[in-house]
Amino acid sequence: MYELPELLDADDVRPEVHAALAAWLAVQARFAFDPMAATTALGEDSDPAALLDRVGERPLAGPRLERVLAALRRSGSRALCWSSPAYPPRLARLVDAPPLLLVRGDPGALRDRAVAVVGARAATVYGREVARSIGAALGGAGRVVVSGLARGIDACAHRAALEAGGRSVAILGCGPDRVYPPEHRRLAAELAGQGALASEFPPGTPPRGAHFPLRNRLISALVEAVVVVEARQRSGSLVTARLALDQGVDVFAVPGPISAATSRGTNGLLGDGAEPVLGVADLLARLGCEAAPGSLAPASPAPGADRAPEAAILSALREQPLTRDELARRLRCASAELAEPLLALELAGCVAEDRDGRLRSLVAISPLRGTRLC
Repeated sequence: MYELPELLDADDVRPEVHAALAAWLAVQARFAFDPMAATTALGEDSDPAALLDRVGERPLAGPRLERVLAALRRSGSRALCWSSPAYPPRLARLVDAPPLLLVRGDPGALRDRAVAVVGARAATVYGREVARSIGAALGGAGRVVVSGLARGIDACAHRAALEAGGRSVAILGCGPDRVYPPEHRRLAAELAGQGALASEFPPGTPPRGAHFPLRNRLISALVEAVVVVEARQRSGSLVTARLALDQGVDVFAVPGPISAATSRGTNGLLGDGAEPVLGVADLLARLGCEAAPGSLAPASPAPGADRAPEAAILSALREQPLTRDELARRLRCASAELAEPLLALELAGCVAEDRDGRLRSLVAISPLRGTRLC
């Protein structure tokens, strides 16, 4: 019997590969939203053609197949089927494992030791800084950082891991030929070159709300721990945390100000028994990671990153409380330039003004040194 390659490539013209890919793509199209039915019906032989015959379907063919193959070629995606020896073992244990993953980049990144870093899309400056610090430290320590390519915490963690020389994986809530949000196209390309992007949805599938809980179960299943940086009371990150607990995956949460909406979800997780993140060094130790030299220093932002001026203010106030004039002198700018970023930080619950007029940081921990600040 002909042995298929571990990944099926749309450019592979061998008849056996072409036929297998057409069958698996039809299984994906039929069962993308009911993966449990697919993995149950596939049985031990894992024959997609037999499954299709049982449900009255046929392998993709003709113009429909050509459209899908063209989309795979354009996106640089290859097919990783449930029966492949390269299929991630952590996903294979799921009762609702996806029958087919479409992968852009290195599929090996889906099998390596990994930690998920997830959180709010509308993240605060504090949350983005923590996500960058954690992502950089994990990447530098050799752990793959897994997230969902979303705005806010996800993107910060992905970028920081890559900038630290590590690898990162994004699980998509749309087809592999789409990038959502669209402004993350460059980040997606960097992930493909230094990690992977994976989707269980057919090419052309748009991002829809119902897709993201399915995506979140893959994020939590791929990793040994989930770190929730910021989350509101109703949040997809909390869904990921609950799925992780159901899957036997450790859940960590970053404490935040009790007055901040973006910390209500994470503080709630802590109240329910999640492990608190008391600093990056503490997190790495509990994960059994050895920090790379310099990995606990602040992650350097990419040009144009949204760290300044809010991040500079937080950094200065972590050292000591300062008046507005003292802060302006420390940051070498006019006091008027600080009005808008200080207001944003105060509204986010990250900074408060004492009775003596000095500003102080309200963040619960130092994401870099692991020491309590208040």
